[in-house]
Parts: sequence; C-alpha cells; structure tokens
Amino acid sequence: MSVNVLFAGSPSAWEAYRDPLMAACDRAGVAVQLAPNHPPEETDYIVYGTGCEIEDFSPFVRTKAVLRLWAGVEGIVKNPTLTQPLARMVGGGLDEGMVEWVTGHVLRHHLGMDAHILGQDGVWRNDICPPLARDRKVTILGIGALGGACARALASIGFQVTGWSRSQKDIAGVRCLSEAEGLDQALEGAEILVLLVPLTAETENLLGARTLGLLAPGAFVINPGRGALIDDAALLAALESGQVAHATLDVFRTEPLPPEDPYWAHPKVTITPHIASETRVDAAAEVVAENIRRGEAGEPFLHLVDRTLGY
Repeated sequence: MSVNVLFAGSPSAWEAYRDPLMAACDRAGVAVQLAPNHPPEETDYIVYGTGCEIEDFSPFVRTKAVLRLWAGVEGIVKNPTLTQPLARMVGGGLDEGMVEWVTGHVLRHHLGMDAHILGQDGVWRNDICPPLARDRKVTILGIGALGGACARALASIGFQVTGWSRSQKDIAGVRCLSEAEGLDQALEGAEILVLLVPLTAETENLLGARTLGLLAPGAFVINPGRGALIDDAALLAALESGQVAHATLDVFRTEPLPPEDPYWAHPKVTITPHIASETRVDAAAEVVAENIRRGEAGEPFLHLVDRTLGY
C-alpha cells in the first residue's frame, strides 16, 4: 500500500519539490502518493513548506510526522493542535550555505574589505593591515548544526573561535561554553559576533545593551539567525556610540524589512534579504524521503524538535 504524503506549501513550492521528492522517495524504496490535497484523515505525512496554511493539525489523526523544510520552527512548535512528531530540516544544503555566507562576512569584516570596495576615490589606502585570523576573536552564539558547522570552518582558517550553546558541546579547535555564566564569557572581548541561536522566549533580545557592552569596542555583529535575537534600539545605540563598528543583518522582526526602517539608511549597517542560507530542493528532498522511510520502517525519525526547548 502506498503512503499518502501531503505537501503543504505554496503552489510555487509544490512545483519545485514535486518531482525531486518523488524521485527521492523512489530511491529510498518508499512508494508514496504525493499531493497537495490529501484529506486530513488519509494523510500519513505532512511536508511543511513555505506558504503552508494549516493552522489546525487535529484532523490529521493518521499522520505520523510533520516534516519541516526549514531549520526554524518557532512559527509552528507552539501550536497546541500539533501533537504529531515534528522534524526540522537539518542538512538539505542549509549548513553549507550558512557556512559560506558566515565565512564570507566574517572575512569581509576581518580584512576590512569595505574600505577598499567602497573607497574607489583615488586615495591610496595602504595603511590598513588587519591582524591574522589567529589573533582575531570570533564568537558564535548557537553551535548546533548550523553554528557548529560555521565554528569548524572558521577555526580551520585559524580564527580564535568561541562557541556558546544552551547545552555543552565539544567541537575540535573551538572553545565551547554553555549556560548563563558561559554566555558572558563568550561575549567578553569578542571582536566578531555571529548569532545562530534558535529563537525562544529565553533568547529573544539576547543581544541587548548589557551584552553588547561586553564585546570588544568596535566589534562587528553578524546576524543570520533570527531578527528578534537583537534589541534593535540597543544595537542602533551601540552603532552610534562606536561600541559596534558595523552590523550585517540578514533577518529582522518584520520581513520584508519596511522601507522606512532606520536600518536601511544607516551607514554602519549592511542588510541582506534573508538569504544567508536557503534549503536546496534536491538535498532537502533526500532528508524528507529518509524520514518517511524511517517512519514506515518503524525507525526513529531524524532531527525531531524538542517541544520543551522549542527547537
């Protein structure tokens, strides 16, 4: 008997994922009926894509798992009707894309590249000599799948990398800290800060006036995580005082970022439109297909969300 898989997402997402998902399930040895319109009572799995409009999961009494196509789950994890197992996307090209984006912007700020890229005015600026990576302190808040991959990449270049997470991690070449006391240690004297913690009630406004004050004067802030991790007013004040030299922001509390938002016109802010890491269709299809195979084989699902933690 085939397995009914409901693709819950926008029409464009359905068009993009339909054939890759079918092919991936075929390679996984699972016969599926993939459609955007299975009745709830006949649905075995939900692939939760961009533009999913399901708000009430209670009619999906047969559904074995909800399989998210993105790493972030804050928009769904607190839904009281969601009693089915929820798996977030890990892999699917997300880690590779995030490593490339973060490494690029860390190197940009480390090397002071803006002075030359934006300084094409006939002035010979040969007095800009950055420290070597081994002398630059980089802190990553959040060293799970994405943050851990970034930490390893930056450490391999030679940066002094400190990583912080809620629970203790062990990453070769990275100073790993955890819990509340470890947070201040991780921030103290950091010259480049990367935010990749999940957004929870505990991490909202994690970067505020007090924690910004722990950074090295003239530090750089890079946020490809979630917009609400930052107290925006505190960051703007830190930019004005010079405590933060520049902020590169990929995520915001409101997206798209409204044209009147002060970040747009700020000379010390770089905005990218939530492009730090995109799920790659073919790679993500393989992750989803493997979880469907596991569900049908009675094996544990991969990348399950801990509802008590929110990620």
